[in-house]
Amino acid sequence: MARKFLYLVAILVVLMLGAFIGLRYWANELSQWTFVPTGRFEAQAPLARNVYDGPAMWYSRPGLGAGDPARWLPQGASPPPTPIKAAVFFIHPTSFFRKNQWNAPLDDRESRAGAKIFVRGLASPFNGSAQLWAPRYRQATFGAFLTDKAETREALAVAYGDVLQAFDAFLRNVGPDIPIVLVGHSQGALHLMHLMQDRVAGRPLEARIAAAYVVGWPVSLIHDLPALGLPPCRAPNQAGCIMSWLSYAEPADTALTLLAYDRHTALDGQSPKGSPFLCSNPLTGSAGGAAPASANLGTLVPDATLMHGKLVPGMVGARCGHDGFLLIGSAPALGPYVLPGNDYHVYDIPLFWANVRADFARRVAAWQAAH
Repeated sequence: MARKFLYLVAILVVLMLGAFIGLRYWANELSQWTFVPTGRFEAQAPLARNVYDGPAMWYSRPGLGAGDPARWLPQGASPPPTPIKAAVFFIHPTSFFRKNQWNAPLDDRESRAGAKIFVRGLASPFNGSAQLWAPRYRQATFGAFLTDKAETREALAVAYGDVLQAFDAFLRNVGPDIPIVLVGHSQGALHLMHLMQDRVAGRPLEARIAAAYVVGWPVSLIHDLPALGLPPCRAPNQAGCIMSWLSYAEPADTALTLLAYDRHTALDGQSPKGSPFLCSNPLTGSAGGAAPASANLGTLVPDATLMHGKLVPGMVGARCGHDGFLLIGSAPALGPYVLPGNDYHVYDIPLFWANVRADFARRVAAWQAAH
């Protein structure tokens, strides 16, 4: 069984590598031809009402034991002396790249294996809490973000419906008093923004949010932030705030990211085109500013299989550029999944793994001190 799983991981790595190489070298038009589905969107029924009540629809949740990818720790990391008393809800990024469907089927082995890899690398900084939940959902395919077709909105609506259903189940299970930390990356961050608008902003739940990490998707200061219910994090010991960044090495060509940003509709129903977006510095725990590589407590450097990795302190610094992107200096050697223009999107959280882990613990402690 273990050998079969490793074979599956190897196949998945090859597929992901092919997708990222294609993006690195092909123009936007060719990327659309390669990844955007050509068929019509097929309407999908909502999931069964109580499907998230059991463990089968979760990549991570309490009680999964050794099969929980978020419980993994890289070389150089260790569990905290005492568990952090917070409940974490993590929404994984896109791991479905095929163009034959607009949404990933729940039984698709490749996208499930990819999602587990992302949960391992991106959710693990938060595993100091015993209450870490990461749902499976019918994610929109990668190509949906390369087009403005109406099918994109329909595919994202299916995915978001699943995430919202999972979040409501999460709330039923974690109880009424524990602080909550929300985390989403890329497509997961986009769904998290809508979730915060629908379930957090202006509601009693807002007071329970110790922090929200909306990473890998731009948060417009004008069109998105007012609808989220929380302010940006301005200090490292601040609770009830939002951290958000998009990582680029230099020289940075941000054209493809800005194209995706411009074509989507913001939370206020308007186009965010041309509006500034939030840049948090994970090395300082505040909005804007710069920090040297010496402030980096540990970058997660994965091996070729993406199954193992180690922490390397002092590898990259970070500064928020005038355009809102987080710049990390010259390109570090982390692996083959760097997107066009020195876009370190896949590594947004691994670049600052140890600092994010410390930031999470600090904000939960600040929330507890205030309550």
